Amino acid sequence: MTPQLFIAIFFSIALLLLLVLQFRLNAFLALLIASIGFGLSAGIPTAEIITNITTGMGGTLGFVATIVGLGAILGAVLEHSGGSQALARFLLSSLGEKRASLAFVLTGFLVAIPVFFDVAFVLLVPLVYALGRRTGRSLLHFGIPLLAGLATTHAFIPPTPGPIAVADILQAELGWVIMLGFAVGIPTVTIAGLWWGKRVGDKFFIAAPPLDGPELGDTQLPPIKLILTLILLPIILILGNTLTTMLTKADVLASTMLTDGIIFLGHPYVALLLSCLLALYYLGTKRGLDSKALQSLATKALAPAGAIILITGAGGVYKQMLVTSGAGASLAEVFLQFQLLPPLLAFLLAALIRILQGSATVAMITAAGLLAPALPTLGLSPPQLALLVLSIAAGASTLSHVNDSGFWLVKEYLHMDEATTLRSWSMMTVLLSLTALVVIVVLYPMV
Repeated sequence: MTPQLFIAIFFSIALLLLLVLQFRLNAFLALLIASIGFGLSAGIPTAEIITNITTGMGGTLGFVATIVGLGAILGAVLEHSGGSQALARFLLSSLGEKRASLAFVLTGFLVAIPVFFDVAFVLLVPLVYALGRRTGRSLLHFGIPLLAGLATTHAFIPPTPGPIAVADILQAELGWVIMLGFAVGIPTVTIAGLWWGKRVGDKFFIAAPPLDGPELGDTQLPPIKLILTLILLPIILILGNTLTTMLTKADVLASTMLTDGIIFLGHPYVALLLSCLLALYYLGTKRGLDSKALQSLATKALAPAGAIILITGAGGVYKQMLVTSGAGASLAEVFLQFQLLPPLLAFLLAALIRILQGSATVAMITAAGLLAPALPTLGLSPPQLALLVLSIAAGASTLSHVNDSGFWLVKEYLHMDEATTLRSWSMMTVLLSLTALVVIVVLYPMV
């Protein structure tokens, strides 16, 4: 790598951190400015910098915007209908209070597939309070498993925005990301959620707040079979697409109208659109919402999705600048000299950015943008590429502390002081990321 390119990369990352940490600039603007800063310091002509912004933004958003938008609408309809609470209550009644921690892990794991992490936590924390009051146990016995389930799915299983964005930047197949996301996620929530939840729940007693108003009755909630269908349908269809495509390419299956139909229905666009339309009808129209109310619900859902979409687009610009400048090929040479597994490099890079500036999304997008241009040299298989996506997500999930908005959300809703939040929630995120990394490193040579 030439000294100019090395300085340009270092300068752009330092500029990004300065803008986010010191000036509190919006992450989209900060990433865009850092990308332009890299282009100028790397010697890219100004006209080409403008072209790279258009190419990088457009190439990234063509896929991500559609998926994140559809996922946001699906999540908003589930949220509005009480679907998240219905799922939690079903699992709690099925497993019983003795297995309440497992019920909350499963609830978080499933609900975070269509619903954003913070929204899902705010929706479900009243159930944590209710069980804490009924059992007299610390809120951490139930809150940490719920948070672990939410955080794991939010990081590892599409169509949540983080892995969607990283998969697109690295050109990984979503079906492989989903399959391996489950393989990584299950042992991760077992340790970070069940084991750690019991440990900190026994160590720190956090009393449930007094009841504030009546709880929502079960008769007002939608049927659980419908909720599970809406959540799992797009995942099953996307997996069907990946498996069918793999088998037809290997000539195990002949290309027929049936296989073409499965591949079409399993494309993330179609799979999420189907689930979204079913949710709008069964959880909206059939439950008395008119078209105006549904339109308002969808519009409101797209507001937080828009921020994620723009941040992802800016990450695509950064990646395009690295490709154009030749820094991508130079980075690949540096990576190979370290002789470390690509997932470990990806994890360390994402973790460093996450710890410094707090945002998991910015850490994922920046790390993916740095790594993407080097991937052709590494020659990874589709499953290995999916594991690289997951290793970036794992690194970006680590050590949530005082510079992360999620830290303060958990602190306030679980009524903890800063020290207890660091020793419970923050340590859970460290345990979650390290457990995931171990599983990824074990799986990587096997796929």
